[in-house]
Amino acid sequence: MAKDPVCGMEVDERKARFKLVKKGKKHYFCSKNCYDKFNKNKMQKKSLIKKIIKNESSKKSATNIQKTMIAISGMHCATCAQTIEKALSKAKGVVKASVNFASEKANVEFDKNEIDEKLLKEIVKKTGYNIVEEHKSGNVAEIKLKVIGMDNQHCVGTVGDALNTIKGILSKELYVNQNAFIKYNPNLTSIDKIKSIIKQAGYEPIEVTGALVDTEKIAREKEIKRLKWEVIFGFILSVPIFILSFPEWFKITLPYQSYILLILTTPVQLILAYRFYVGTYVGLRNKTANMDTLIAVGTSAAYVYSVLATFFPKTFTGGTYYDTSSIIITFILLGKYLEALTKGKASEAIRKLIGLQAKTAIVIRDGMETEIPIDELQIGDIFIVKPGGKIATDGIVAEGSSYVDESMITGESIPASKKKNDIVIGATLNKSGLLKVKATKVGSDTMLAQIIKLVEEAQGSKAPIQRLADKVSSIFVPAVILISVLSLLFWYFIAPNFFALEPSPFIFGFTVFVAVLIIACPCALGLATPTAIMVGTGKGAENGILIKNAEALETAHKLTTIVFDKTGTLTKGAPEATDVVALDSKYVENDIIKFAATAEKGSEHPLGEAIINRAKEKNIQVSKASHFEAVSGKGVAAKYKSYNILVGNDKLMQQYKIKIDEETDKKIQQLEEQGKTTVILALNKSIIGLIAIADTLKENSKEAVSELHKMSKEVVMITGDNERVAKAIAFQVGIDKVLAEVLPQDKEKEIKKLQSQGKIVAMVGDGINDAPALAAADIGIAIGAGTDIAIETGSIVLIKNDLRDVVKSIKLSSYTIKKIKQNLFWAFFYNAAGIPIAAGILYPFFGFLLNPIIAAAAMAFSSVSVVSNSLLMRGWKG
Repeated sequence: MAKDPVCGMEVDERKARFKLVKKGKKHYFCSKNCYDKFNKNKMQKKSLIKKIIKNESSKKSATNIQKTMIAISGMHCATCAQTIEKALSKAKGVVKASVNFASEKANVEFDKNEIDEKLLKEIVKKTGYNIVEEHKSGNVAEIKLKVIGMDNQHCVGTVGDALNTIKGILSKELYVNQNAFIKYNPNLTSIDKIKSIIKQAGYEPIEVTGALVDTEKIAREKEIKRLKWEVIFGFILSVPIFILSFPEWFKITLPYQSYILLILTTPVQLILAYRFYVGTYVGLRNKTANMDTLIAVGTSAAYVYSVLATFFPKTFTGGTYYDTSSIIITFILLGKYLEALTKGKASEAIRKLIGLQAKTAIVIRDGMETEIPIDELQIGDIFIVKPGGKIATDGIVAEGSSYVDESMITGESIPASKKKNDIVIGATLNKSGLLKVKATKVGSDTMLAQIIKLVEEAQGSKAPIQRLADKVSSIFVPAVILISVLSLLFWYFIAPNFFALEPSPFIFGFTVFVAVLIIACPCALGLATPTAIMVGTGKGAENGILIKNAEALETAHKLTTIVFDKTGTLTKGAPEATDVVALDSKYVENDIIKFAATAEKGSEHPLGEAIINRAKEKNIQVSKASHFEAVSGKGVAAKYKSYNILVGNDKLMQQYKIKIDEETDKKIQQLEEQGKTTVILALNKSIIGLIAIADTLKENSKEAVSELHKMSKEVVMITGDNERVAKAIAFQVGIDKVLAEVLPQDKEKEIKKLQSQGKIVAMVGDGINDAPALAAADIGIAIGAGTDIAIETGSIVLIKNDLRDVVKSIKLSSYTIKKIKQNLFWAFFYNAAGIPIAAGILYPFFGFLLNPIIAAAAMAFSSVSVVSNSLLMRGWKG
């Protein structure tokens, strides 16, 4: 008999079902439960030992860890970044390495005793990439461009490859919303050179200045106008080409018909299709192939064959295909024209925001009223806002009172009352009275400019769901070219043995070759996600919801748990002292308030403010304490004359070894069960009174929690209050779970604890003392930001103090992802079905072969359909 090493029971060695041999020693178990426990304990022990060794090692080397940022050039795609990251991570002494393809930088943490920055740079160089050495600030210039046409990941790669050919580019950040931020050495290159190389790549660069000017609209209108005339010119030539190509249909026969068709088609092929040849050249120069390659190869094949058939009709007997090349080019340009029109609407939110800006301001200078352009307005200027006029910039009301419509910025429909010393937001509308406002922010620092910046950054970011489309796009064009060539070979060499192909196997295979090249559409894949993100983030901004990146927009709908901070989030954050209880007959209520207010005078805590406000209401003279100390999460300690004053919770009393008697505890309990926070006042180590403080719940808190429950979300409240008070408030709003008595520094740990249970967590707070918890959550939602929208923590910023916007954010995320999935399905389905049909898969069964002209029409409208589906989001009401 053997003993079970876990429970100690005796086990028959011959009958034991669970046994284990470790290091030559046999172990026998009475059940699977004991067997699993033994293994788990062993694993935990090993893990613990490893952790201890790791911690000891990290302690020794913590002082040796350094961080560096290395600028890299020559990366063409996300795969390049991964290659460098892997090489750096493998190096001895590297603790952590992260390479960002968009910013072209590597962030490396390393042990300076084992490796240095020089060796790190050598590793990067060995992988085949270049290091951009730092330049003095005098040799660094920066430019922001709007690159019209750079609206998908493939185009971003093309522009990036073009810029890589310029010596002197220090760094570049390119985004699918057509923004480009480029740093360069003015001694080695120039703005004109940068613009020129982008133009050569087939895109239109427009320089963006500091003013809020809609450069995209100007450039897009220019591009739309150009495309419109190209389409008109294409149809003017394509219609007679089509008529002359089918004399048996239209009963028109002309002498030298093939030569006339050549003359009509050549301008279409060489002038209108010039953009496709430029795109192909840039791609080949950078060892990539793109959609331009497919169009250029397909139409050129049809055109060149037709030219050969015109001059050598006896050798090339299949007739001419001038109609194929010219009509394909015209249809594709028509598709691009419609796409440009629809894509312009996708970025409508930015244009609307820019359009809100006032053009002029009436300022008071030297006692005179002068109307000046908005760009000339300076901080400290006093400007006048008449009834019905726009507020020129952010400021403080210096004189007057009125109601201001802030709906265009905050989404709040009810006009806000404004009086002296109130903050006003630029671009909002003054409804009634005359206001004199002192400018506090101008130009790019204003709230409107910050909103535009946030929305632009979000629209340029990439959602994780886009990765699949990017992977497919990276191999798409070479795969299509391969399929088209294989199709041509199949129909020319193999198919004639089984089918009668008219007019000849070569012409049949040639038609398939062109159709496959033309029908394939990587653009639909590239536009599926960015267009939906653009409209989604724009709709958020319209509703006072600023989504900082595409990842946050995608993650929000997956949330399982929403954690609300109590003070200032669920409640109004303006607590009031409701009850004052004197526990010592020597003191009356006013004495309790006076001592407590004296101690709290140096405090910035909302509860301290409530006590001081009560003293003001009662006209009680508040003295200044000679000593003040804030005890985090517990209260304050102060000295006044011969009195040692303590104002705080039971934990503070415990810290100073002051006992709370049964009767006092009972009174505290009664007040806390009403949802009131009870502050204890002790004088010279003796409890003399209680002050109950209540913070009113926001009107919409209960409604927001109810809506989240309907969406099957778990709702949690986190607070520093004790459990009785917390549960009373949670009961009022209908919250499921309470995390009480959590110190500010421990909120982050509670969030991580929820995440360790497999929950996807959002933290909703004010973004100030909740910053670590907001950063730790899967989604940090900073609420009631008001004019401070540049809050660092929080992936979503809510301008209004309305909890229902948390619900709106989740609904907007869900709706956006639904549209992205629809777009991706259509883009994948279109290509998955279209390419085999163009390759002739239906011919053996139904005798159907797709005409390349129909393929061109399908391809042209596939991108338009994806963008149009995204535009349907503009009707979203939340």
